[in-house]
Amino acid sequence: MARLALPYDMFDVTRSAEEARRFSRMESIYHRGQDHIWDGNEVLDELWEKHGGAKISPAKVPAAQRVLGTIMWGELAAWKIASQFANELEPLEARMAATSQAHDEARHFYVLHDYLVRATGDFPRRLHKGGERLLAATLHGDTIAKRLIGMQLQLEPTALTLFHALRDSDLCPVLSDLLVYYERDEARHVGLGLQLLPGLMQKMGVRESLEFTAFSLKIGAISIGSLKSIEADLRGVGINPRAVAILGKSKQLKVFEQLWRTIPGGRNETTEKVANVLDAAVETLWPAPETRGSAPARVRRILKVLKNGIETIDTVLDPSGDLDRDCSAPDSSRSNGKPVPEAAGSSEAAE
Repeated sequence: MARLALPYDMFDVTRSAEEARRFSRMESIYHRGQDHIWDGNEVLDELWEKHGGAKISPAKVPAAQRVLGTIMWGELAAWKIASQFANELEPLEARMAATSQAHDEARHFYVLHDYLVRATGDFPRRLHKGGERLLAATLHGDTIAKRLIGMQLQLEPTALTLFHALRDSDLCPVLSDLLVYYERDEARHVGLGLQLLPGLMQKMGVRESLEFTAFSLKIGAISIGSLKSIEADLRGVGINPRAVAILGKSKQLKVFEQLWRTIPGGRNETTEKVANVLDAAVETLWPAPETRGSAPARVRRILKVLKNGIETIDTVLDPSGDLDRDCSAPDSSRSNGKPVPEAAGSSEAAE
């Protein structure tokens, strides 16, 4: 008879004081998740009644279906990865946090599906190719560390950015209120990566570290391409792609600043320079308004971005302000250059 492969030795692990603090924070993610569980059917019904149903303009329905469909299928991918973590992670506290996230992502998936059906009459049966490529790259990361940085510290902040942008666009009051619940949950999910990754990164050899960095940059590049592939739909629902890219970088930087502070020598100048190349790609695809119509001005701007990166904006991970202290970075997370106004909709400041 085969023996159960249960981690009986999970309580025998010797931990440093710092590791003990991180594991305690991971456990708190689980308990805080339990404290803030919301009933998806109940919340959707209440918001539907509060606003008298969906208010999406008929002209915006096709674009809204595609943008929200991208998010919906992304929630399913997040559910799959969180379920993998709940099965694979050995520290009990990390497994608890991942289990809590899997529960949240399942709710996010079915609630957004139900909202789409009620608000638009249908939902996209599959992702666009750019989105498929992005989620596949993250799902198929060959190490836990790669999947953690891809999902928890890159795609989760990107999801937070789209939620923020959709709320700012006033596409539908039901959706705007609903996405606040999503943002609170996703901000909490970032905490698992912030607490678990430092220990994994410190154990990496040179080759593994290089592969890990390359994977992170690969996800960043594919993410930009995915954003470009739905540009027309984003504009169709009143969202400015350039503003989304800037806000997305700002949220990711807030997360990485927190991560870097926990790892001796964590900030890597080479990585930052390569990241600036990704920023230059954003600047090329969606040029700043003051450079339009002037090729020399655009070139100067791109060269400046290559050197310093794109200016970031002040932002938060949790819109309610009462969750996830471990996920928040102080004001020092503002990066180089003059900050631009936080606006992910159609603001001319980031148009």
